[in-house]
Parts: sequence; structure tokens; C-alpha cells
Amino acid sequence: MNRVIILGSAGSGKSTLSQKLSVILSLPVIHLDKYFWMPNWVQTPNEEWDKIVEDFTMEEQWIIDGNYSRTMDIRIKRADLIIYLDMPRWLCLYQIFKRRIMYHKKTRPDMNEECPEKIDFEFVKWVWNYRRRSRIKTLEKLDQVKNQKEVIILKSRKQVDEFINRLEKNKAI
Repeated sequence: MNRVIILGSAGSGKSTLSQKLSVILSLPVIHLDKYFWMPNWVQTPNEEWDKIVEDFTMEEQWIIDGNYSRTMDIRIKRADLIIYLDMPRWLCLYQIFKRRIMYHKKTRPDMNEECPEKIDFEFVKWVWNYRRRSRIKTLEKLDQVKNQKEVIILKSRKQVDEFINRLEKNKAI
């Protein structure tokens, strides 16, 4: 397992899981948010973004966390393992408010340095509507590749912990 994608709503735990997997699997982590958002929350233009993601996927080893449906097919094509964090809406909302408090007037480690943590109504609405807007499309994509790629869907923190524990045990053998 050399190339891992982690997908899920904002607040689902993608960055946390990617960091844990990085330690267990000795793979470098690429947080897409860190590269998509330029200083002051300016988005990278589409053509430039597509090239950045394609370049990342050409590396031999990585863990890439982030959704960005526009480039999801590029990542899926090169991935060995796809993990989808299908967490409850309430948990994702709780996590985005929690990290807003944790990183007040600071930038998260998985974000561009000049993008201090913020939360606004549009972002809360985006997280609230994730299941209706993006979940079904993502699950359909994963269903299309499940016979060619390893796809793992985790629906609770308990399942994430069990998955991590299994990996740690297998690594120790």
C-alpha cells in the first residue's frame, strides 16, 4: 500500500486519520487544502489546480486527504487504497466548531500558513449539506472502482479506531 486517498466531509477527520496513517505506514501526507487555498483564502485557478494534483499523484508514495470532486478521478486512478469517512452530520459540525476554537487566530497545520482558521454561515451550510450534495456522488464513484481498488468506508470514530488498531497490529507482525 503506497498511495492512499482519504475522503469525507469537512470535519470528518481526514487530516487526523492521514497523520496517523503516515506514522503507521511511513508515507508522506499531502493535505490538499494546504495547496488549494492561497493566502487569504484565495482559490487556486482550476487549470493550475488540476496540474498540482496530477503532479502529486505521479509520486510513488503518498497519503492525500481532501475531497475536491473536480480532481477526485485523477487521485482514484493512482490510488491503492481509498478510505471514505462517512461520518454523521452532527459529528462533522461539532468538529468544525471545535477546531475553530482550537485554532482561533491561528492556522491549522494542514492548511496554507496565511489562511487563519475561520468559520462562517456559508461554511456551516456547506458542511450541513455535504450528505445531500456530495455523499451520493462519492459513493457512486467508489462503487464503480471497488473491484479494482481497495475501498474502505468508515462510519464512526469507533470504526476508525478499530481500523488504525488493525493496521498497527499488522505492522508489528
